[in-house]
Parts: sequence; C-alpha cells; structure tokens
Amino acid sequence: MSENFRPWVEKYRPRTLDDIVGQSEILKHLKGYVAQKAMPHLLFAGPAGTGKTTAGLCLIRDLFGEKMKRNQSYMELNASDARGIEVIRTLVKDFAKAIPEKGIPFRILILDEADNMTAAAQQALRRTMEKYTQNCRFILICNYSNKIIPPIQSRCAVFRFSLLSNDQVRDRISFIAKEEGVKLLKDGLEALVYVANGDCRQGINILQAAGMLGEHVNAEEVYQITGRVQPAEINQLLELAIAGELDQAQEKLTELIDTYGLSGRSLVSQMHRELYGFSIAEEKKVDIAKILAEIDFRLSQGATEEIQLNALLAKIVLMQVKSP
Repeated sequence: MSENFRPWVEKYRPRTLDDIVGQSEILKHLKGYVAQKAMPHLLFAGPAGTGKTTAGLCLIRDLFGEKMKRNQSYMELNASDARGIEVIRTLVKDFAKAIPEKGIPFRILILDEADNMTAAAQQALRRTMEKYTQNCRFILICNYSNKIIPPIQSRCAVFRFSLLSNDQVRDRISFIAKEEGVKLLKDGLEALVYVANGDCRQGINILQAAGMLGEHVNAEEVYQITGRVQPAEINQLLELAIAGELDQAQEKLTELIDTYGLSGRSLVSQMHRELYGFSIAEEKKVDIAKILAEIDFRLSQGATEEIQLNALLAKIVLMQVKSP
C-alpha cells in the first residue's frame, strides 16, 4: 500500500524496540532476550494502544533481522477470530512443530487477543506450548491476564503494559503532526491527549481524522469527531448537581445530549473521570462515585438512558440536601 494511503498508526508504527515509546522496564528485558538470542514464552497484558503487539513484532524484527518472514519465521493470529480448539489443533500445532529454517533459533507465533480464546482452546494451547518449545516460542497478547488459564501463565514470562503518560502521548502526536504537515493548535493537542487517555493508537487515529477536515486541528474538532464532551461542560454539569440545582442540571444534561449525541455510559464515564479534580470533601467524592457506578451498571443492563441520567442528577442533588 502506498505510504500516502496507509493509516498513520501503521505508517508510524515503531519497527525496532528502540523506537517504542514508554514501557522502559519491559523493553529492558526484551532487549536482553535479543542480546542472548533466546527467550521464553511471553504473555503481554494491558490496556489497548499501549504497544503490546508492536513490542512483539519489534522483538521478532530485532531477533531475526532479514530472516523475519511472515508465515515462515513467525506467524500472527488474532484469537478473537481463530478462537476454537480446532484452530489450535491444526494451524497453530502445524506451525509450532515445523523445524525452523536455517539461521534462526526458533519460530515465533503471536496470538493476539488471547483472552478471547475458549477454555478448551487454551487447554489445547497449553499442551502445544509444552510439547514444541524447542521449535517455537509463543507471544500471547491480551487485555486481561486473569482470563488466561493458570497453566499457560505459569509457562510464560508475564509483562504488564501500562497506559502511556500524557507527556509521552503528547510528544508522539506532536511528532506525527509535524511529519504530516498538520497544523496542530495547542488546545487541539491537549484535547487529543485528553481523549486518548493513555491510548496512543486512539490519539493518532483521531489526529488523522481531524487533520483531514481542515487547515488546522483545534479542540472543538477533536471533541466533535470523538463524540466527547469538553471537560469544562462536564464540570459545569457536576457543579450544578453538587450545588443542588436540579432544574439547571437537567437543562444542561439535555443540552449536552442534544449537542453531542453521546451515549449515557460515555457521559457517566466522563463524569467519573472529572469527579476527582473537584475541590469537595473526599467523602462526597466517594458517595458520588458510588452513584455513578450504580447508574453505569443499570445502563449496561439496558435501562432507559433518559430516566437513569436524570436519576443520577437527582441522587447527587439529594445527597447534598441530606448532608449536614
């Protein structure tokens, strides 16, 4: 695919371990494997967009160099698509038992979204990992390591990836914007960092979408594209409810829903994120967090959004009325 038509997340994906942003402790261990030309089975766990798959591919590239060939020296599968036991018994097993070609010590199989595999498939994978270790190493990638069965976890070196810091996301987005000639205004950059929330991939995707709308990228465009509410407006909504102004808070809620067309759970999530910056007593923050959690659960079970969001505001207002 031409460079001009590639998604920026692919165009600027790091190619070596030295290019990866953040995760310094994990990279130190991975570089040690490269230096020794040896590695155990690996389990990468952590939130989306933090570099798990990229780290796996960079590790292979640093290990194999020119010998890195898809479906020969390494294979990449997505376990959310190929999640059944038959895939493990056929495709995965056939790749794992094949003798590695001359010049590489072993083959590597990356299994992305491994936490979506069925329990039976994981049991079959455990046996395959154990039997063909001499020929093949596995890199399992997941969001939640607790969904991987203990026998597999015990056979892997587990690395937990953390969300990138705001400064790391900011630097990466600024670099890509400069490379692509996108005029990124200061408020636009801060909005991208806020919306990304440690997920660098999401920030880059939003930058590309916003960069194609006009000559420059500002905060308003970023929030409009993502369907997010500007933090100042969420704060205003919370302030009205905490002050006991139910009617005004409901008017503000209606205005936000009509303007941004966002879902109830997205609004609750943003309110939770902004809550901890308020200068109110810790006890009140705890009580409001409990209310947000209750409403979020009800929405996840299919309750009517309008009723639940208004109940949310009413509970916060009532909490203030009852407090001494």
